[in-house]
Amino acid sequence: MGKLRTFTRRTVLIGSAALAGGVAFGTYAVQRRPDNPLADGLADGSATFNPWVKIDAGGITLVTPHADIGQGAVHTQALLIAEEMDLEPGQYATTFGAPDPAYYNTALAAEGVPFDQRDTSPPAEIMRAAMGAVGKLAGIQVTGGSSSVPDSFDKLREAGAVARETLKLAASAETGVPVAELTTQAGAVILPDGTSLPYTQLAQTAATLEPVRDVTLRDPSEWRLLGAETQREDVAAKSTGAQSYGIDLKMDGMVHAAVRLSPRRSKPVSVDDTAARAMRGVTDVVQLSKGYAVIADNTWRAIKAAEALEVTWDVAPYPASQAEHWDAVAASFHEARLDREWINTGDVDSAPGTEITAEYRCPYAAHQPLEPLNALVRVTDGAVEVWASHQMPRFVQQQVAAVTGHDADQVVFHNQYAGGSFGHRLEFDNITLAAEIAEQMRGTPVKLTYSREEDFATDYPRQIGMARGTARVDGGQVTAIDLQIATTSASRSQMGRIGPVLPGPDAQIAAGVWNAPYVIPNMRLRAYAVPELAPVSSWRSVGAVTAGFFAECFLDEAIRAAGADPLEERLRLTDWGIARNVLEAVGEMSNWGAPLGPNRGRGLAMVESFGVPTAEVVEVTTTPDGIRIDRVYVACDVGKILDPVNFENHVQGGVIWGLGHAINSEVTFADGMPEQDNYHVHAGMRLYQTPEIVVRGLENNDAIKGIGEPPTPPAAPALANAVFDATGIRLRAMPFQNDMAFV
Repeated sequence: MGKLRTFTRRTVLIGSAALAGGVAFGTYAVQRRPDNPLADGLADGSATFNPWVKIDAGGITLVTPHADIGQGAVHTQALLIAEEMDLEPGQYATTFGAPDPAYYNTALAAEGVPFDQRDTSPPAEIMRAAMGAVGKLAGIQVTGGSSSVPDSFDKLREAGAVARETLKLAASAETGVPVAELTTQAGAVILPDGTSLPYTQLAQTAATLEPVRDVTLRDPSEWRLLGAETQREDVAAKSTGAQSYGIDLKMDGMVHAAVRLSPRRSKPVSVDDTAARAMRGVTDVVQLSKGYAVIADNTWRAIKAAEALEVTWDVAPYPASQAEHWDAVAASFHEARLDREWINTGDVDSAPGTEITAEYRCPYAAHQPLEPLNALVRVTDGAVEVWASHQMPRFVQQQVAAVTGHDADQVVFHNQYAGGSFGHRLEFDNITLAAEIAEQMRGTPVKLTYSREEDFATDYPRQIGMARGTARVDGGQVTAIDLQIATTSASRSQMGRIGPVLPGPDAQIAAGVWNAPYVIPNMRLRAYAVPELAPVSSWRSVGAVTAGFFAECFLDEAIRAAGADPLEERLRLTDWGIARNVLEAVGEMSNWGAPLGPNRGRGLAMVESFGVPTAEVVEVTTTPDGIRIDRVYVACDVGKILDPVNFENHVQGGVIWGLGHAINSEVTFADGMPEQDNYHVHAGMRLYQTPEIVVRGLENNDAIKGIGEPPTPPAAPALANAVFDATGIRLRAMPFQNDMAFV
């Protein structure tokens, strides 16, 4: 049986609205009381409508508001609606739609899908309440935190079900056949005699009817599309080069721009633009709030002229050398910098057993998406139009409005497919700088494109961090863990650039550890906030990628020192059945415990991030030229796997991302500037280093979760633990290539 959903006219409902010659099904927000946040700015007696489904004689359009940054969000969102509407792939178009508070992220706002359904501790409850209040009141429309599927799972199916039942009601009104005798199939209502009435033919009638709100969502056993192997609709276009990204956009009368910004995040002291202005195709050099822009007749000429600007930059507002950055991190392990003591159980200081100590480091790392940052902006007196890819479209409107002096609702944002993000497209500089240029050239479309080098030089990288651990082992078991983690705060750094920073602890500093499913009798976990050094930002899996590396490597050290088996001891310590199942699954997949042969090793790590426990086993071989990664086994539990092909691709991609950056990537500073400026010195994983990756998805979790980020955090510790198993050498600092070769 399916699930009955009833929608009533309170402040929000799923309904329909008439279009020219058609109908739309979506979310209404009526003129609000003071506590109804969805209708801010509406005049008395008015209403706003933000549809998920639009139907007219020309076809069916599904609104998929989550940004597609390569993760296939458009495809999955469309499947959720299509499943309930009985649409087939190819029968509908998709659009990101206009930014609107009604599209706020219910998963990040903790509505229905809690941050971690197991955790009822005061910190978790505080986070849930804060995220719910802020997300709902601010109407935060955001793609991130592996939340697209949890956010969309119910509400898009509900919209599809309302559309389906209302279209059946329209067919009944036109034919006189009772609704109970009607079915739907392939974008049409089917009469008892087999006659097919396409939805597009019924749209005008449907627009005149009160929508059906008592709908039954289909049970997963009835799904045709969800859970089946389907091909993403963007695959063919991306494989043939036909897919259009923001960087591909063109417009009549458009000029091209490139920027020269301070790699020290400082002001210019002097500039000589003589050489740049004399270059072919250059029409102007303009000053911006953060540097300079060159205007030219194509992108290449603009970029080369920007490189020709002779600029002297002021000193950086943070330490000049990388050694000083590490010194600042190391100096943060004291009470004045304590962000929160997340766990303090038992007595770690007097626990029995042999003491083990270790220190770990995780460096800055760049986002490095394949598509460099870009934006196309046109400013007129009455409006601003922006074409770019971004994960927070309503914030784009606010940021651009602050630059041009328009109201936020005068900023029209056209979201685009992105060639990767990994957190990079949660920042705004490319868009606001393009707006600054366009503001000086009102009426002229301005396309700003970063060079790869500029993208690296001005990236807000992953946080830098360090951990110090003390453990005790006794009787073949781990009896105590005292882990102290100090990192810069990506959350505070990022939020500080767009608005006020929420008070309270930053849960990302120790993410993946304070919520780890282990019960250790004596445990203390402290998180220290390093004063901001180089400004940082969210990076795929945020804090779990650093804290998870620290915790799972150190736990492995303690287990080995105890003489215990890494899998068996983790199973003994795990108190959450979902996580135990994941560990058992990866153990079975990898044939854990079976001999591997000479010069080989295997390592295990499990990290829970974004509510998804993910366990990975890495197998390696030592060769005369270095370590070869042979195979990776991954087991994780997201509750329901909606798109098995995309799920497997996500997991494999997350593992490659985690392994590649663990081996090959870091950002270091000299003279206040990043030293890495392109892929040759910040490579990620190379093709020849890439192992076979075997994936198993479990579906025991009651809550549905996303998979974009959880596969990344366990990869680095599993690899480090495998290297120890093969060589007896502990890798305690990323990137590993600084201490060992990988082939």
